[in-house]
Amino acid sequence: MNKRRGFTLIELLVVIAIIAVLMAILMPALSRVREQGKRVVCEHNLKSLTLAWIMYADENDDKIVNGAGGFHYTQSGMTNNGSASGIIERAWVGRGWGNNWNNRNVTDSGLTDEQKKQAIREGALWPVCSDYDVYKCPTGRPGEFVTYAIVDAMNGLHRSGTTSRGGHHPFAVGKRIGKTMLWIKRRTEISSPAPAKRMVYIDEGAMTPDSFAVNYQPGGWWDDPPIRHGDGTTVSWADGHVSHLKWRAADTIKIGKRNQDWYGGGNKNPSSEEGLRELREFQKSVWGKNG
Repeated sequence: MNKRRGFTLIELLVVIAIIAVLMAILMPALSRVREQGKRVVCEHNLKSLTLAWIMYADENDDKIVNGAGGFHYTQSGMTNNGSASGIIERAWVGRGWGNNWNNRNVTDSGLTDEQKKQAIREGALWPVCSDYDVYKCPTGRPGEFVTYAIVDAMNGLHRSGTTSRGGHHPFAVGKRIGKTMLWIKRRTEISSPAPAKRMVYIDEGAMTPDSFAVNYQPGGWWDDPPIRHGDGTTVSWADGHVSHLKWRAADTIKIGKRNQDWYGGGNKNPSSEEGLRELREFQKSVWGKNG
């Protein structure tokens, strides 16, 4: 009668070693597949938001939506061009951040989920884009309901250091340099360069006040370059297409990762030629040309 023979210790260790090697080979591939899937969802979200952005202009005499998220310009001195007409520009989304938005490693914004949803419903795009999931990337910061931002140049905050020399002028008249309108109020103003080369949305990873800022005049990064989906982020353009923007320069990535878990602004200058060139390319995508 034959006795059953089990694994010896050496055989068991060999099997465990083989499994460990296979896992080491497969895990990076699986991670890439998961990331690719999340990026596809993110790009779909940006496509939906940008089409809603275009539809809003089509239904409002070509005027694009207020891009300063969280700021419905209703108070004194914040109406269209400072006029007395009292024109109110409702932001594309309402205020969905709490008092802790700019504190390092703080995950509790102080707002309830319902308050964050209400902020989305208050937005001017909700009637044409009424799906909460579209407003957030699946890789966004935990607890966030909005991770995307419109860039300053697309009717965002007209701030000192970008196109104005003074303080914040949300509805100052856009500056035209040659054929290029820097700060856009109407879609027809996007002509040189073409809409396919003017950025609208960027995946910032969490909701922050107003719009995504980058200098028009020479200078460093104002808001940090988002490190999302690998060493890059997803963006959309005024013609409606979406793309993945991958940072190439090591110092661009370093700037983005240094403050990845919080959102302190301030000029941060790349140190390499490649980093400076990358910054200038991004500035041109936002403003249409370099200052």
